[in-house]
Amino acid sequence: MKEIGYVENDTQHAPAGPEVRRRIQESFDRQGLMAHLGARITHIGPGRVHIVLPSRPEVTQQHGFIHAGATSAIADTAGGYAALTVFPEDCDVLTVEYKINLLAPAIGDRIEAVGTVLKSGRTLTVCRLEVHGVRGDGERKLVANGQQTLIRVDKPAAE
Repeated sequence: MKEIGYVENDTQHAPAGPEVRRRIQESFDRQGLMAHLGARITHIGPGRVHIVLPSRPEVTQQHGFIHAGATSAIADTAGGYAALTVFPEDCDVLTVEYKINLLAPAIGDRIEAVGTVLKSGRTLTVCRLEVHGVRGDGERKLVANGQQTLIRVDKPAAE
């Protein structure tokens, strides 16, 4: 079931090329926080990345909901990698700022963050961030949304 206001185009779910997927996955695998949280990438497409975080006691807050810090961390990371998919291999991105609205308690068997590039420029890129709580039966509920600005940085030259 699609949510009201959700617009889907055919390229949103197309996978990125193998070289982009490799580069993004290798970078993600170097992120200590994502490994610590137990997050994993489930989709890498042109301008779009999905990250899933299974619900478990270590990522919850005192009421049993997935913690806002964990929710925000995977949203920020999904947007960052979505932006990185549109840049060449000699570039990297850093978050300049992001704002996230927590709309409902993050409950479910997992949460899924989706970062989508809205506008990419030479220096700054803006991404939409969405996080859904997902139950085992596939029911999805939007639990957070936001917007992020990233800056493109050149990787240092190899010595």
